[in-house]
This record gives sequence, C-alpha cells and structure tokens, in this order.
Amino acid sequence: MIDLIRQIIDAKGLLPMAARTLAPNANLYEVGLSPFAAIQLMLALEEACGVEFPRQMLRRQSFSSLNSIAACLERMERKAA
Repeated sequence: MIDLIRQIIDAKGLLPMAARTLAPNANLYEVGLSPFAAIQLMLALEEACGVEFPRQMLRRQSFSSLNSIAACLERMERKAA
C-alpha cells in the first residue's frame, strides 16, 4: 500500500523530493505537501483504489504521513469487505 502511495505522490509531483526517500512516518506537510496537494493526493488515491474517503477521514492528520494514509485506506478496505 505504501508503495502505491509513493508512486502517486511522485507521479503527481506533489513533493519537492522523491517519495521513496521518505520514512513511512515522515510528516508530509513538513517536507512540502500543501493543502492543495493533499486534496490532489486524496483524489488520485480514490481513483486508484476505487474508494471514497469518508467525511471523518478528511482531516489534516489523515494525510500527514505515508503510514497514516495507508491506515485510512486499510480501514476503508476492511469496511468494504
């Protein structure tokens, strides 16, 4: 899951560095993720994974790290199963 998130970050050019260089718990906002880029990331993840982030997950902390994004996606997958 984290590899997919890294691929999307890099494909969309959302950070000033390659996502593969980031630790899974690195704060994405501290390394350059803007609020607009976070929305682009969310939309790309929804399209790639065939999910829609529920309203309660639309918070800054949900997109603050690769781990937090992966956790949200995993929760959505478990609910869908």
